[in-house]
Amino acid sequence: MSIEAGLLREVPGVDRVLAASTTLIDTFGRDAVTHAVRTTLDDLRHAIRSGSTAEVPSIDALGTRVATLLSAADQRSLRAVYNLTGTILHTNLGRAVLPRAISERIDDILYSPANVEFDIAEGGRGERDDHLESLICELTGAEGATVVNNNAAALLLVLNTLAHDREVPVSRGELVEIGGSFRIPEVMARAGCQIAEIGTTNRTHAKDYRGAISDRTALLLKVHPSNYEIAGFTKSVSDVEVADIAREHNLPFVNDLGSGSLVDLKRWGLPHETTVAEAIEAGANLVTFSGDKLLGGPQAGFIVGDRALVAAVRANPMKRALRVDKITIAILAEVLRLYRNPDQLAQTLPTLRHLTRATSEIEALANTLAERIGARLPGVTVRAAPCTSQIGSGSLPVDLLPSHALELIPEREGEAHLQRVRQHLLQLPRPVIGRIQSGTLVLDLRTVDDPEGLLANILADPSP
Repeated sequence: MSIEAGLLREVPGVDRVLAASTTLIDTFGRDAVTHAVRTTLDDLRHAIRSGSTAEVPSIDALGTRVATLLSAADQRSLRAVYNLTGTILHTNLGRAVLPRAISERIDDILYSPANVEFDIAEGGRGERDDHLESLICELTGAEGATVVNNNAAALLLVLNTLAHDREVPVSRGELVEIGGSFRIPEVMARAGCQIAEIGTTNRTHAKDYRGAISDRTALLLKVHPSNYEIAGFTKSVSDVEVADIAREHNLPFVNDLGSGSLVDLKRWGLPHETTVAEAIEAGANLVTFSGDKLLGGPQAGFIVGDRALVAAVRANPMKRALRVDKITIAILAEVLRLYRNPDQLAQTLPTLRHLTRATSEIEALANTLAERIGARLPGVTVRAAPCTSQIGSGSLPVDLLPSHALELIPEREGEAHLQRVRQHLLQLPRPVIGRIQSGTLVLDLRTVDDPEGLLANILADPSP
């Protein structure tokens, strides 16, 4: 008998390993443990056949392997992380952070039935937009409002409702591509309308809009250039001008704002971003915008403006496919209520708090953490240094905010050592995500709300 055959005969059966795994069965269930045992034994047989192992582990050792496999499988894929990238509204990290107090206020909604589409006053069927519409209109000056699952869906629904099988003039400088190669022309094509490209990349005039209007024109559309800025020899047509042209030809004017600011950021010393109310006041018949960008709420897409047009959009059968659930409605309502007290927004809304955090506060935090962390990370030099943050998610793309960061510099140069430090941070109990810049791992501290928690997390495993 060969050595391989002898080892294979020593591999215990599934029942024998299961008999020694009662604790695991109590924790994970018999089916899950059985699957893990079979996988472990199959891996062992493969290792024997390939010559990578020359012994059969004990039952206890096999049980340890099974437990490791089960624990890994039970690990949540979606996890809380520390966003220290310097991008405040990071699309890959969930964009806006919600106010912690919201979870307490919507607790009863989460764990019980709710009147999502039930009118308590009338005792009959209701409309889920009823929970948000009056509040949105109060904050924006709109006549009507509806909500879908994101802003791309909002624009898709508007175009499908108002412009299907018809033309929509759009400036070439506004045919944007956002994250994930998601492009406005493709959204429009899926909506069933045809683009009438006007102007050039850098210059579009009022005459371009007027010249593109025909009996096939459904509406005029402006798209916020969310993640870039065209500078130099440029010309664009203002919202007021486009609104006037649309009015001259009895056409709706749709303004896709994207970022969705409800307040003028200049009051906190930040660059101005057109608010929804300003867009409506400028003459837009419908405005679309996101819930999880500057608004500081969950992922959602708003459609606000003329009451009759909103009603038409709401009646589109696609609206049901794009609607939001009770949890999103509940969270949105609580976030929107915060805007009734704008003087307190910088304290109550995490997004605005992160945007307005004083540089001196961030610098003091960086100095403190650098001192406390530096001595505990062997092989890494930790120092506090100035840096810049960006808003992110297509909001004010060229505007940077002064900030401070921890710079983690491996004592040995080279990309491999830098990546080793990065991987160490990603493997912490709560992954820490920074950015690599000029041979250094930079951890921008602008968005840190719990410095003691961050410190304890980083020091949980002191060996990078």
